[in-house]
Amino acid sequence: MSLVTLVSGGLDSTLMSLLAKEEGIDLLPLFVDYGQLCRDQELKACIAVHQNLGLPRPALMSLRGFGELISSGLTDPRMRINEDAFLPGRNLLFLLAGAAYAYQHGARAVAIGLLSDKSCIYPDQTTEFLEKTQQLVELTMGRGINIVAPLMTFTKTDVLRMARNKGISCTWSCHASGDSPCGLCVSCTERINATDESR
Repeated sequence: MSLVTLVSGGLDSTLMSLLAKEEGIDLLPLFVDYGQLCRDQELKACIAVHQNLGLPRPALMSLRGFGELISSGLTDPRMRINEDAFLPGRNLLFLLAGAAYAYQHGARAVAIGLLSDKSCIYPDQTTEFLEKTQQLVELTMGRGINIVAPLMTFTKTDVLRMARNKGISCTWSCHASGDSPCGLCVSCTERINATDESR
């Protein structure tokens, strides 16, 4: 079985990919450039961590025009990186891109690194969103391509503990474009809180 993994160089997608590899699944990692401010940091981390863990090198899909027209704190440096972080349609864009890539390569499924519904803050992070996207993808592609979220039963604290146990390091989990994590964005805040809880 082959699986398209939507990867960003972050902790969640890296753990998801490593778990799939351990199950003997053939991986087709896909990195989507949607015009995010942290694109260079994410891609560098993504390539490095995949190499370190013996995962396939990610393919790069450029959809930069999306972020250039659809502004949020993730794509526009003039906006607040935390309070304005919601980028409408981002996860749907990822899953549609992943499904098209899966179709092209004969893969049966696309995996996205979403976590438990209990920790979601945006409408495109829920189980309901995934179920309806599944229906849309099947209708759009004319064939069954499964949408899976293997980490959906886990919290960020769970993910952090599992990643430590598996020796995952050097990931990038920050929406800013600096040389080091900003500590202010949604991703940084989530990871800081999870780190405190896991101690």
